[in-house]
Amino acid sequence: MKSAFLKLHMAVFLAGFTGILGRLITLNEGLLVWYRLLISAGTFWILFSLQGKLQKIPRASILRIFGIGAIAALHWVCFYGSIKYANVSVALVCFSAVGFFTAILEPLILRRRFVTGELLLGMLVMLGIYLIFQFDPQYKTGIIIGMVSSLLGATFPILNRQVLKTVSVETLNTYELTGGFLVLSLLLPIYLHYFPTAHILPSWQDFGWLLFLSWVCSVWAFQLVGFALKYISAFTVNLTYNLEPVYGILMAFAIFGENKNLNRNFYIGFSLILLAVLLQMYRVRRNSRS
Repeated sequence: MKSAFLKLHMAVFLAGFTGILGRLITLNEGLLVWYRLLISAGTFWILFSLQGKLQKIPRASILRIFGIGAIAALHWVCFYGSIKYANVSVALVCFSAVGFFTAILEPLILRRRFVTGELLLGMLVMLGIYLIFQFDPQYKTGIIIGMVSSLLGATFPILNRQVLKTVSVETLNTYELTGGFLVLSLLLPIYLHYFPTAHILPSWQDFGWLLFLSWVCSVWAFQLVGFALKYISAFTVNLTYNLEPVYGILMAFAIFGENKNLNRNFYIGFSLILLAVLLQMYRVRRNSRS
């Protein structure tokens, strides 16, 4: 059990580290995600084919998963775009709005009742983001892009839950990343036309970080979560992932010294978001016991 918790927290730490890599990699956000999908999807195809974990699924299901993968790919593009236009801390704070959007979208998509507690906690997060939005005009573009990223980031997990009723996690992830790669490949020429970049091929340093992002923060993190789920309940795993923005922001402070560029409004806003996360963790834990 102890080993499972350690592996789970390692996976969450790696998820938080993806924001750091978004700043370290000098490619623009579109190319960064394209290379990440290429490496990760290729690795999943090889790994899960050798392990015999890939299911044969109908063409309609493949197309549906490809569509979800496109949403996930656009979410990543917006997330890394938020980092490029603002910084890691701001992008991860915006990522916290996923809970608010989920509280609205999940009842609409799954046709269930709204949960008042989730909506109130989501509004507390939005208040925190609003305070941060006020503190420095130079980050407003990054915040807007980050909010779009959160909206997309709330959408594809909801759709994934429906697909997972008939498709294994390994098959879903492999086809989803493949679909995201194919759709982004079609959109990339248009994207680069409007957002040109000085270089398309990664430098050797960028390539090293891309391999780390794809193999360690994507493929290995997936394996860590898979191991943890054998011994820990799914709700505990999802609960622990609420710490991802916290880990990422602390790393950004330590590595890039971003705390020097942030004022009181940021910390007040971040405190409200952290409070919402802790209250949500308490709610889930209390409900699970009852």
